[in-house]
Amino acid sequence: MTMPQTPYLLIDLDKLEHNTRTIVDQCQAHGIEVTGVTKCVCGHPKVAQAMLRGGVSSIADSRMKNIQRLKAAGIDTDYMLLRLPPLSRVDEVVQLVGLSLNSELSVLKALSEAAQRQGKTHDVILMLDLGDLREGIWPDNLVSLVEEALKIPNIQIKGIGANLACFGGVVPSADNMNHLVELAAEIEQAFGLSLKWVSGINSSGLDLIALDQMPSRVNHARIGEAILLGCETTERRPWPGTYQDAFVLHAEVLELKNKPSVPIGQCSEDAFGKRPIFEDRGMMTRALLNVGWEDVDVEGVMPLDPRVTILGASSGYLAVDVTAVGDNIRVGNELAFTLNYSALLAAMTSEYVTKRTMRKWIPPEE
Repeated sequence: MTMPQTPYLLIDLDKLEHNTRTIVDQCQAHGIEVTGVTKCVCGHPKVAQAMLRGGVSSIADSRMKNIQRLKAAGIDTDYMLLRLPPLSRVDEVVQLVGLSLNSELSVLKALSEAAQRQGKTHDVILMLDLGDLREGIWPDNLVSLVEEALKIPNIQIKGIGANLACFGGVVPSADNMNHLVELAAEIEQAFGLSLKWVSGINSSGLDLIALDQMPSRVNHARIGEAILLGCETTERRPWPGTYQDAFVLHAEVLELKNKPSVPIGQCSEDAFGKRPIFEDRGMMTRALLNVGWEDVDVEGVMPLDPRVTILGASSGYLAVDVTAVGDNIRVGNELAFTLNYSALLAAMTSEYVTKRTMRKWIPPEE
């Protein structure tokens, strides 16, 4: 039997499908359609399939390369470009996706020209900045931008949206969601529009839904982290009914030695310009694993075995204290870790971490 190549990320597709269904059911009960976001997993096709099986209506990603990967894998669904389109790549945007998020009039005009060249109509959601200070039109400028955008051929304004909590940490609230709804009503009345989407939330808005404080006009959500890691994103609390271990990082023990807990000699900065602090705990059994900063955000991983303590890392090694494990560990054994969002993003992006998927339940062929 061939041993798996370490380090590797084990992806449980059944748990992802379950998480998706849990989130989708809750959103649908409040009239909210869910688009699954695959940007953290680099557009992994099997993850997208799990989301679609779980009930998302479409897939969104911030990287066009990821969307190309999904399409090349035969994932047949509607796609949304989650990041503002680059002016330099509007032809590719129109070719790849039917819907993109936008905030710049010049980009809308360029998308229009690209759509005309390709004989298409491109749908857009206009993004509003409700205070998080990432992307979005400032509300005072919305009416004037819409007025100009409506003159542009081959572009259809399908809705307005907002992104919160990702940059400034602003939490979705009844106040800012009602503001978004008011802005939607304002431009509908001013221009005789009928907006299909008011896309108000990402994973940070689940609490507002659960508390039944989400305005009914908000009818679209873009959900990634809550599905992938089973948590809301304002306090990173586990979301009821979801798994937090759909992704588990496995690393191999390369060295196992009894060594002091504090370095010996004069210390300076480490390889990353930091001055690490060590607690004197006497001699300990230290394991050196084949994963490091080059593979993952070390600060975002947590050992599955509570007896294991992370001591630190270099670019290619993770040092852990396994004294409490006793004799139940050997060179060549694997240790497993759960990940937060930043660690998952780094592990998925790293070419040095093998991605393995598992699915216990396989439906019969039709």
